[in-house]
Amino acid sequence: MRDLMRRSVVVLACALAACRPAQADDLLDVFRLARANDPVLAAADAARLGTHDLADQARAALLPQASATAAIGRERDSGAAQPTASAHTTDVTLGLSQVVFDAGLWLQLKAARLNADAQDATVEAARQQLCLRVATAYFDALLAADILASVQANEDAFAQQVEQSQQRYKAGLDAQVDVDQSRSYQALAHGNTIAARQALVDALAAVAEITGSTPATLKTLRDDLPLAPPSPADPQAWVASALQGNPALWAAQKGVASAESSIAAARAGHLPSLSAGLNLGRPTGAPYGDSSGRLANTAVLTLSVPLFAGGATQARVSQAVHQRDGARDSLETLRRAIERATRAAYGSVVTGMGEVQSTREAVAAAQASLAATRVGREVGNRTQTDVLNAIQTLAQAQAAHAQARHQFILGRLQLQQAAGALTEADLANVNALLQ
Repeated sequence: MRDLMRRSVVVLACALAACRPAQADDLLDVFRLARANDPVLAAADAARLGTHDLADQARAALLPQASATAAIGRERDSGAAQPTASAHTTDVTLGLSQVVFDAGLWLQLKAARLNADAQDATVEAARQQLCLRVATAYFDALLAADILASVQANEDAFAQQVEQSQQRYKAGLDAQVDVDQSRSYQALAHGNTIAARQALVDALAAVAEITGSTPATLKTLRDDLPLAPPSPADPQAWVASALQGNPALWAAQKGVASAESSIAAARAGHLPSLSAGLNLGRPTGAPYGDSSGRLANTAVLTLSVPLFAGGATQARVSQAVHQRDGARDSLETLRRAIERATRAAYGSVVTGMGEVQSTREAVAAAQASLAATRVGREVGNRTQTDVLNAIQTLAQAQAAHAQARHQFILGRLQLQQAAGALTEADLANVNALLQ
């Protein structure tokens, strides 16, 4: 297995050498680069700022409003017996207004603030999702490198078997069919190597998609992984933690509360509103009958009672109710999905421990089987087909072991993310397993 790991490091380094380098070589470096450059997280944060701006706009409607107007005109009296000369008029007014009572505006403010809280939780969910996306892309790249190393070693072993078969054929120990069979296995293995090489390129591109650039080097998992079970060792405890602390679920709950406030705000369209105003003006000119330039002050208390709006108010209430119902259904869908994902992640960690151990034993057994089969081939009690199959079995066992190791690490992170507790510290713990 160590030979495979060393080979995968060399293969990964060679593949990365052809890519544009960046200053990142372990999981934490890649995560920090992604945190600064990931457009998904940036878009979520921009949406968060936008919802807070909407809350500020809703609050502004309840604060004092001030405006100033100025008008200049020319008036001519055409009804007099003798036409008079035109006169200039000016009107300068400063208006102040303040909402005294408007239930609709207060409820709209409450809904906007709840929506802003929901978006705050959405950004936190996006941060945790970024941790998982980075880890997934990172270990997918490591797995692709391990798979490439395995299939390359498989192809090399078949090539060696072709050479040996040709030598035995020349010595009269093998038939031509043995040479042809070895060549067919080598050709198929070469196709697998080409596909694995492209898979590694794609995996590195997935890392670059998140970070904005391809990492220069990637550290690999060490051989001795700690196979500890989840703590607490109770799937229901993890589900309870997820239903309480998952930020995506919390955001959906705030969304439902915001929708409830929107219904109340729409119903408030039937209620009266009260506002106070003060106007300060300085009118001059003949039409006003006053050219002294004195200030004219007007204080106004306005009561507005809605009577009929063509059914628009009731339509807004109906729309808000439907949106609330949709938000509730989305919340229930998300709750069920989180519960299922948490149980699945817990099961993945538990079964992953056994898979890592069993595939490790499978690699050791396949190596011993290949060695014994080759010896049997030399003494004549094993066939060429036995050797080729043993080589292929070893490659399959190595690929399965590599996948089990990487999936076990990702399963632990998926469990933390489902519970709403995945942080950079968890990535640091994983980073300590790299070499």
